Amino acid sequence: MIHEYGTENEKKVLFIATAALEPYWAFQRQAETLGADYHVYAVAADGHDGQPGDFISVEKTVSDMTEELKRRGVTKLYAAYGLSMGGAIIIRFLATSGIPVERAVIDGGILPYTYPKWVCKLIHVGDFIAMRSVTKSRKLLELVAPPEKYTAEGNDPKEEYDDLMGFYKTYSNKTISNVFWSANNYELPHPAPKLDTKIEYWYGEHEKKARKNDMAYIKSYFDGVSFRQIVGMEHGELVMVHLKQFDKEIKRALAEAHA
Repeated sequence: MIHEYGTENEKKVLFIATAALEPYWAFQRQAETLGADYHVYAVAADGHDGQPGDFISVEKTVSDMTEELKRRGVTKLYAAYGLSMGGAIIIRFLATSGIPVERAVIDGGILPYTYPKWVCKLIHVGDFIAMRSVTKSRKLLELVAPPEKYTAEGNDPKEEYDDLMGFYKTYSNKTISNVFWSANNYELPHPAPKLDTKIEYWYGEHEKKARKNDMAYIKSYFDGVSFRQIVGMEHGELVMVHLKQFDKEIKRALAEAHA
């Protein structure tokens, strides 16, 4: 599903409003704010937010998204932003869509594993069990993501986590399984296409070790990738919690597209 904001603006920005299993409303204010200056296409992945059907794969999401953007008359993009699995979707989009993008911000984006397949399968089982457990337990959710740290600016912690637990009930086992398999094992063409896109990879200071392999992969895959550390942040914390700081950071990045 694609939501549009700022349709009166000329410069088009693709905004992938999902990290993996987060609700669209966790990103809606950010997309709306960006729409004050840009024509924003905010994409919510299949199988999310009670949409019919299941999430299938990063590849299918990119294919469907590309087709829909072209149907809406999009032939080029000023910029693209994606967090985590959303970053993976942007990376695959850059490599395969054929729609030129001037500037891309990959925020803690996931690159494919390079491990043997049996290792990938073991990791996937652990990921699925962990996430399904979190979706069923409020105590576990608050243990891994304390409300005092992860509640978005301006929101009430209890109300936000009540909404999250209700939202998690909409996910099928198939969607959860496919999200964690595909986000870590999607395919990229080799060699990478030559792009004119300026790519900036963001990572939180406290996720630097976890993103080490992703950063090495994207650096070797695309030419000229630059890196920006977000001081004091965990994975996804900037865009999901610190909305004013995110707005400042993303507008800086987009303003530098012509620099």
